[in-house]
Amino acid sequence: MFVNFDEIPEDAKVWVYPSSRKFYPNEIPEIEEKIKTFIAEWKADDASFKASYQFLYNRFLVITADDITTPLKNSDIDDSVAFILSLQETYEVALLDRMNICFKQGEFVQYKDLKDFKKLLKNKALTGKSIIFDNLITTKQDFENLWEIPIEESWYSRFLK
Repeated sequence: MFVNFDEIPEDAKVWVYPSSRKFYPNEIPEIEEKIKTFIAEWKADDASFKASYQFLYNRFLVITADDITTPLKNSDIDDSVAFILSLQETYEVALLDRMNICFKQGEFVQYKDLKDFKKLLKNKALTGKSIIFDNLITTKQDFENLWEIPIEESWYSRFLK
């Protein structure tokens, strides 16, 4: 069942999908409608299942599901991955590439591969104070507290040396 993001417990599962490009304003309403439809139909046979999403910076799709009250099966995860793959194909973006890094540069969100990210650090275009998005977080609590943090406070800090 689709619920407000705030109704999902702190220990719920979270998946962050960064897009390889910013979504265009004319794409966003359609994407959000597809996400809401997917969540409403995801595990529709289980009335106690709750899930939600956030669409942030016109680039990040964040899906959360209360897997504590209603455990997710492998087939449920497969359904969500199939949905994300369909978005990738429809909008010609990468959403599942975990080897790329997202960070803020001024007011803009950048999406770079690891090699380019390391070059930016080496050339001092980014510093330890630069904001990075940790898209590998797994719980709603981590999303709310550790997703958007300075590089020096993240696991990416090992690249500062």
